Amino acid sequence: MPKTDRAEIFPVVDTDGRVTGSATRGQCHDGKSMLLHPVVHLHVVSNDKRSILLQRRSLSKDIQPGRWDTAVGGHVDYGESVDEALQREAREELGIDASEAVALCRYEWRSERERELVNVHVLAADPSELTVTPDPDEVDEARFWTLVEIEEARGLGVLTPNLERELDRILPLIEQL
Repeated sequence: MPKTDRAEIFPVVDTDGRVTGSATRGQCHDGKSMLLHPVVHLHVVSNDKRSILLQRRSLSKDIQPGRWDTAVGGHVDYGESVDEALQREAREELGIDASEAVALCRYEWRSERERELVNVHVLAADPSELTVTPDPDEVDEARFWTLVEIEEARGLGVLTPNLERELDRILPLIEQL
């Protein structure tokens, strides 16, 4: 089923991540129901913690097309665990193995269109050894950005609003790893 299929089924969850029901993608993204549904984000950070892999979202995406975002991000499908979704999305979007990823935090994100329970993970990697194969339907480009480059891009409409806010939350946590 295509990722933008409005009939795709998502779990509806409470703020602790417990499944309370299900809804279609269209219902979750209609800007009215604001049904809380889980997503996964994976930040791939260089071993020296000075750069982070970002992806430029495909221009065909229905949300934030063409903007730079977390290395991997996607919805949890109904009947799928957060870990299963993380592994699937990492393979689908960038062709990478996320089995060594560590759960970092979870928070609620609300936009004018939807409400998500974001499950954030981090994976340390050596940029010179990481082979990334972006799926052209999902990702136009992927590359490591230095923390300085990321700071310089903030507020310019280059990064997704969620990424800008999420970095404030996760950078101190990454420093502690």
